[in-house]
Amino acid sequence: MKVLSVLLLALVLGTAVSAEPRDPEQYFFDQTFGDFSEELDNAREQGKKGILLMFEMDECPFCHRMKNTVLNQPDIQDYFKKHFLIFSVDIEGDIEISDFQGRSTTMKDFSLKQFRVRATPVFQFIGLDGKPMKHGRYTGATKDAAEFMLLGKYIVEDAWKDTSFSRYKRQH
Repeated sequence: MKVLSVLLLALVLGTAVSAEPRDPEQYFFDQTFGDFSEELDNAREQGKKGILLMFEMDECPFCHRMKNTVLNQPDIQDYFKKHFLIFSVDIEGDIEISDFQGRSTTMKDFSLKQFRVRATPVFQFIGLDGKPMKHGRYTGATKDAAEFMLLGKYIVEDAWKDTSFSRYKRQH
């Protein structure tokens, strides 16, 4: 009887394991030449809900944890890619970019001056109007992939227009 219980447990756990993790740089983030006003046009043309920016920096352990445990999950990648164009922004970067209004800036100034990013990671959802979505900012690492998926659904279902993510989580 004990052997049967162990075998059943192994079977249940084996079927609960998701698909193999995939490199988030290749499967989660989109490539960009750094012109966010052009990327906004692309998002509109592709029928996306908006743009998701991940503000990060190299030394950030929470950014690495998100990439290694959440953003590498195929179901997360597929869901977010379906609904958003997704770009990484290095908050310490000196790379020239164009902001959503077409103005030239650096990643560092874009992060600090326009989005007031002081800690990483920060996930910021941008609407098709080029403006940050109300309640569309999440600072820090999510608890797990399920919470990050819930964050995506919160935006896709337009719940951000009426309630905070904390309240939305409690309701779900």
